[in-house]
Amino acid sequence: MELRVDGKRAFATTGGRTHQPGRRAVVLVHGAGMDRTVWVLQTRYFAHHGRNVLAVDLPGHGRSEGPSLASVGDMADWLSRLMDAADIETASVVGHSMGSLVALDLCARFPERVDAAALLSTAVPMPVGEGLLSAAKANDRDAIDMIVAWGHGRNAHLGGHKAPGLWMTGGAERLLEKADDDVLYTDLGACDGYRDGLEAASRVRCPVLLVLGREDRMTPPRAAQELADAIPSSRTVVLDACGHMPMIERPDRVLDVLGEVIRGGPGPA
Repeated sequence: MELRVDGKRAFATTGGRTHQPGRRAVVLVHGAGMDRTVWVLQTRYFAHHGRNVLAVDLPGHGRSEGPSLASVGDMADWLSRLMDAADIETASVVGHSMGSLVALDLCARFPERVDAAALLSTAVPMPVGEGLLSAAKANDRDAIDMIVAWGHGRNAHLGGHKAPGLWMTGGAERLLEKADDDVLYTDLGACDGYRDGLEAASRVRCPVLLVLGREDRMTPPRAAQELADAIPSSRTVVLDACGHMPMIERPDRVLDVLGEVIRGGPGPA
């Protein structure tokens, strides 16, 4: 689906289904340097099970016009305007990594727009190491290598994709390589610079699910504890045999737990 936000092209996938009036909506937000395609398994499921779906390309990512936005708050503002453009008043919002911060900020500042949220691979604060920031600023290939190495659990490095013949770490490399120069650095800087997360968390009023990977070396489960404690109504699920990319490493289990917040019951079926 191609939309116009602030006079520029904004792209989102709908999971292969046309939006239907009266259906509840799900909005999915990707992480740093990535795009809507990280949600391909989840978007198709929810679109074919009674939901209007938007898996967005943030500005400067995928097929959305740039420039990329330099702060989490700016991304949350843009996401609210995108929902307006898609005629979505309220949605369940799912965010991964950087996208989890965007979802959190949206919940806090636009509470009427969010009926539930899921934050995958999240932490507040979300500091980024100087080595990774420097490599990303220089558009150095080392930044991609670091993210791919740190961002996947052991099984993902050995293979183990849900779809036979697909390669998790190789797919992540290709996706990050597609990003324009400076996009990854801008995204990582936005994560590193988001200082209002705990205050925002205290203002969230909708149910929130935190989905964490036990083998995540970028946002380990212990780093999310303070955030979980700050959200008035939150639940945390830690996935075994999973790193920083749960929607790809453990897609079926992620669907199960997302169903608890998106459908209001145990599992998505």
